[in-house]
Amino acid sequence: MDIAENIRKIQNEIYEAAEMAGRKASDITLVAATKTNGADRILEAIRAGITDCGENRVQELLEKKRQGAYDGARLHFIGHLQRNKVKQIVGEVSLIQSVDSRELVSLIGARAKTLGIIQDVLIEVNIGGEAAKSGVKPEELEEILDFCAAEPSIRVLGLMTIPPKDAEKCENRYFFGQMHKLFVDTKAKKYDNISMEILSMGMSADYREAILSGSNMIRLGSAIFGPRPVV
Repeated sequence: MDIAENIRKIQNEIYEAAEMAGRKASDITLVAATKTNGADRILEAIRAGITDCGENRVQELLEKKRQGAYDGARLHFIGHLQRNKVKQIVGEVSLIQSVDSRELVSLIGARAKTLGIIQDVLIEVNIGGEAAKSGVKPEELEEILDFCAAEPSIRVLGLMTIPPKDAEKCENRYFFGQMHKLFVDTKAKKYDNISMEILSMGMSADYREAILSGSNMIRLGSAIFGPRPVV
């Protein structure tokens, strides 16, 4: 796979989708989902213009960070964060995209306070209501944001979601639309240390639909690096 060529194609499609939505392509952040890719391929993507990388697994992230795999890019944690891994990830990444419980908020806040930092996070919303998927229910979002507002060592920058795995693209547009409405409604409210700047939704199969629905951050893996190896 020609990583640089893939990125050029994606950037063109981001431009076209943003234009259709009446927005600027420069307002859309492309996060390279780097799971299973080695340092050499990640650095190749960064040289081709990637500014943000996202990892799903804590140990993989830490090992590749030691190798300098993300040098020159901001680093995000985009996978499910286990409570016993919080100490390893806080302060190691610019943004944790998958905060989905009050307990996780407390643990991240406590660790950030110990390190003397403010950790930026997104709240993950289970917009499809799937029982097996992480994320807060839409009706529980206000409650967790109230809790976050009382935690001075974290800063909520927005929301993240993954639509149901088996949804068709037309259904994704529905879920993305619901998510955008939730984002706009939440943005209208005023909370301490919470600013609705980022709506992270859209992956390799549906990022155009996500942009058309209001996403300003997309997380792409196979579209950049090719299909992941079957493990």
